[in-house]
Amino acid sequence: MKPILLYLMVVFYLFAGYNHFANPRFYSPLLPPYLSQWKDLINVISGIAEILLAIGLLFPLTRTFAAYGIILMLLAFIPAHIYMIQLGNFKIGKFEMTPIIGWIRLLIIHPLLIGWAWWIKN
Repeated sequence: MKPILLYLMVVFYLFAGYNHFANPRFYSPLLPPYLSQWKDLINVISGIAEILLAIGLLFPLTRTFAAYGIILMLLAFIPAHIYMIQLGNFKIGKFEMTPIIGWIRLLIIHPLLIGWAWWIKN
């Protein structure tokens, strides 16, 4: 079971990283205003980090470092989740974002992703 979840995590973060480059406009509205002047740089760094950390998960020698990197990255994303909750209802493309979705992401999905990375680290 663990190898399947490891490879699923690799695919998840490879796709997420790729999506930062394929669909950068998706991420721009998620950044709090105090970070918006660096939105393009943050988007590129996030995409590169997700791709590199996904690749790092593939190798036993770098897996623990990559898992800790994913955990730190997820913690760094918390201000964006809080900002989404504060925004209320808004659209990202055709997707309607609501405060309840923001709360679910912050309080359920985010901890699950952190726990997944922690579990996969060894």
